[in-house]
Amino acid sequence: MLIKILATIAVVLFFIIAFVSIARGRSSTVYAERTVSAPAERVWKLWNDPESIQKWWGPKDYTAPVIKNDLRVGGTYLLSMRSQKGEIVWNAGSYKEVVPNTKIVSTMSFSDANGKAIPGSEVRVPGKWPDEITVTVEFKGADGKTTIAITEVGIPLIMKFFGALGWQQQLDKFEALL
Repeated sequence: MLIKILATIAVVLFFIIAFVSIARGRSSTVYAERTVSAPAERVWKLWNDPESIQKWWGPKDYTAPVIKNDLRVGGTYLLSMRSQKGEIVWNAGSYKEVVPNTKIVSTMSFSDANGKAIPGSEVRVPGKWPDEITVTVEFKGADGKTTIAITEVGIPLIMKFFGALGWQQQLDKFEALL
């Protein structure tokens, strides 16, 4: 009986190790969506205003002490997330497409406090990170409500769950602003 239990544990451990090894090296797409009770124009404004972003950027229990946002094609942004322990993570990127009240396409990288991108190979978050990911945010308004759809392409598979969870927590904070 003990041999069967040990063999089962060994097989489970093998699959866990294999999954983690594969997941660390593969990229994936994170998708999050939320319909909020506000027109697209109001959602757009709160989504892009630096003072508003400071209130919703980052997962639950994170603050955003520094937010810079130049929303225009070719414009850049710098976003910070501070944990309860005081650790700060920086993200920077540039806007590739901006369609008011409808769509934003940008790049995003981990960065330093000045917005200088950190190569993906030097990122201290689990997984094999690219130098930048692509983020698309779409706003679809109808009947006084707006659906916000976020797609992040290039997230390491091992971080997919946490990326989606982080976006849902940010959307909770965003919705509370409305």
